[in-house]
Amino acid sequence: MKVVIVRHGPAGERAEWEAAGKDDRDRPLTPDGKKQMRLAMAGLATLVSQIHLIAASPLARAVQSAEILAKQYDLDFVEVPALEPDRDPEETVQWLKEVGADQTVALVGHEPHLSTLIGFLLTGKRASFVMLKKSGVALIDLAHPPRPGGGALEALLPSRTLRRLAA
Repeated sequence: MKVVIVRHGPAGERAEWEAAGKDDRDRPLTPDGKKQMRLAMAGLATLVSQIHLIAASPLARAVQSAEILAKQYDLDFVEVPALEPDRDPEETVQWLKEVGADQTVALVGHEPHLSTLIGFLLTGKRASFVMLKKSGVALIDLAHPPRPGGGALEALLPSRTLRRLAA
């Protein structure tokens, strides 16, 4: 199984959003964040020719990022609560067990959850040792059935590198 972990694109400032009395779950991508995400996902498509399934956190900025990724690959996506920011990475592993072994799955979510998930997939420990920047991607080759510590990191790519690949 291949896992493509994607951090959502740049969104509005959390403090400003909350100061206006708005729920952080609804905070959207900025117009520049949408553009950055489109270019980054076009770059990803030069490296990953096929994605079979896209899953996203239900928060607005992740959903918008997943929409951009889904358009790039001409797919639909599903919202998966296990990808919400404060969830245990084991929940994502359990969800991945329902996916076929020969699938390439993209997971769209948030920091620091995704970095912790990466650490969990690679080492079995709930610890982060990478930084996944906005619109950045990690590529992981994961044993099937998925298990903590069963992954190998193939690439960790910031948005800037992905955007250059799209040019």
